Amino acid sequence: MPSPQEIKAFFEENGYYLARGVFNPTGIAELEREVDRIVAQNIALKDAPDKSWKGEAVDRLNVGGTSFVHTHQVHYYSARWLQAVQHPAFLDVAEAILGPDIVLHHTKLLQKPAEKGAPFPMHQDWSYFPTVKDTMIGATIAVTRATDQMGCLRIYPGTHKLGRLQHSGGQEYSEFMGKNYPLERATVIEAEAGDVLFFHYFTIHGSMPNRSHAVRKNVLVQLHSGQDRVEPGNGHINSKLVLRGWSHIASQKYCE
Repeated sequence: MPSPQEIKAFFEENGYYLARGVFNPTGIAELEREVDRIVAQNIALKDAPDKSWKGEAVDRLNVGGTSFVHTHQVHYYSARWLQAVQHPAFLDVAEAILGPDIVLHHTKLLQKPAEKGAPFPMHQDWSYFPTVKDTMIGATIAVTRATDQMGCLRIYPGTHKLGRLQHSGGQEYSEFMGKNYPLERATVIEAEAGDVLFFHYFTIHGSMPNRSHAVRKNVLVQLHSGQDRVEPGNGHINSKLVLRGWSHIASQKYCE
């Protein structure tokens, strides 16, 4: 296991870090069962519409007939998932990147169906939930194996150093993104079940369709430093849950 200093140095240089074996086989199998239960409950409640991105950037990928399952806040459904985001091995890597104060912004289930799982154009995440100090990171927990054929994440290492790019949200087409950061040339980050890919919300990333015979399941966890806060006026769902350390900006008004 790399030291916290090695993890931080790699992340600062590349804008991502793939942590292997954060969740053991028994633990990740239990978490997969919880994911399946969440999806089944939403289907039973008729609350599971296709959440595929729409727009010119998606259309230009020319992959019709695809879909994916999307559910915010898995820890609202499952105590086991609340425990997962507090798992010491998970938070140890997050602390190496963010420091001792770690706040949960939100969790999100993303599931790509077999043979028709939707792609994601290359994009940055910052525009969806910008923070004042830009400390926000994503942590993609591989609930199942994630290969390129299954539509695993692809990234451009070092692109976090570009900062906030305009029109980089991945739904509208950006000539700058399309010309300089095409999906097909990005670095493929394959993962085994239980691995976690941490990446900065400036890091340009996306994924190909799932054309395999297996469902790709993952849960994305968004985290930021306890020294940071989401910019005023942002309406994205926000847990504001301190997972480790302290929130230095919490107040009665902040918690309302």
